Amino acid sequence: MKPLNRLQSILFLAGGALMVAGVVAFVLMWHREVACWVFLAGAVLFALIQSMQLYEGQNPTIRRLKSILNVADLFLVLAGILMVDTCHNFLLPLFRGSGSDGYFTYIEYVYNKWVVLLLAAAVLEVYATFRIGSEMKREKP
Repeated sequence: MKPLNRLQSILFLAGGALMVAGVVAFVLMWHREVACWVFLAGAVLFALIQSMQLYEGQNPTIRRLKSILNVADLFLVLAGILMVDTCHNFLLPLFRGSGSDGYFTYIEYVYNKWVVLLLAAAVLEVYATFRIGSEMKREKP
């Protein structure tokens, strides 16, 4: 893997810290209107920096794991968007057109579903990160 420079490493850690701070504040109901945006900003920053870290080798396993990290990054950003929606309900008008059940459909399919995406992203990130580390050790002579 191409190592990150000092600025990229700082931004990567800042993105992770913003995500953790946003989730903790949101779950503990401390200024949820701000916490959701903090998480989304952290998720975008984290995903952007992680996608800039390229693998230039030929190992198909590491290439696949890097693709898994990209999917996890997408899940993190989508979780941030759904967290913002949980707080501000900007997707609710899309469900109002489906009749009187629109609100209940929205609650069933969208509201608070950011937790599922965040859990999936966390599992994928942990798995791929540890596997990439072990594959990189095997790759070195």
